[in-house]
Amino acid sequence: MRTALPGLPALARGVAQTLLDDPAGCARLSITELADRAGTSEATVARTARLLGYDGYRSLRLAMAAQPAPEPADAALFGGVGPDDDLPTVVAKLAHDERRSLADTAATLDAGALDAAVTAIAGAHRVDAYGVMSSGLVAADLAQKLLRIGLAAQSYADPHLAVTSALRLGPGDVAVGVSHSGTTEEVREPLALARAAGATTVLVTGNPRGAAADHVLLAAAGRDTELRPAALASRISQLLVVDCLFVGVAQRRPGSIDALHTSLAALAPKHRSPHRS
Repeated sequence: MRTALPGLPALARGVAQTLLDDPAGCARLSITELADRAGTSEATVARTARLLGYDGYRSLRLAMAAQPAPEPADAALFGGVGPDDDLPTVVAKLAHDERRSLADTAATLDAGALDAAVTAIAGAHRVDAYGVMSSGLVAADLAQKLLRIGLAAQSYADPHLAVTSALRLGPGDVAVGVSHSGTTEEVREPLALARAAGATTVLVTGNPRGAAADHVLLAAAGRDTELRPAALASRISQLLVVDCLFVGVAQRRPGSIDALHTSLAALAPKHRSPHRS
């Protein structure tokens, strides 16, 4: 629900936020009572349930009721980081949020889509990854990991270079886009061009609605606060998806472990103490 929130229509987003603010309490409400609490109509509540993938409000309510209650020790961590929080509280809240994002990602990641993406990347002639801002760092992380096990991989944060690279892809190649919103034009355009050229496309996103790629991998959205927008908070989830991709590919490519050992051995001298002769 947190992941779907940014892509919902305004009225449905209000209902979903009401549910997220008090899951246990809302699970005890009738559709009329929830509509009153959210300041909307019963029809909007029912439509929100369907947008979230449920048959209706009854099935959504049952799913909410089945969720385990939070531990009392976590109660102080439910709010977002505020400007007056001291640093120990900031650390505790961020750690709590990131654990939750990782758990949400692990629970919702489509195993079939992940397997298909791993298969495509493991057998690819070339892998290009696209992302901007914090998502660009995640795209670069994936490309660097794949390069270490012998894949021809490159990441592009510059939109002009991304388009240029996409035009050079074709069957047997893979284009990976990273975009929290799923609507970032600097990622959507090269993915579309690569797909049109015959390359397999993979999108790592927090918003699967309307995502245009052969394989969509969901990275759960982090908590959106003034000091930490959701696009930045989602980075930890994106990195988990990238790690899953990399480990899956390494398992399927013969010689991956040897390649990792070789690169570690080659780089080891660069990490020696500067005081050694």
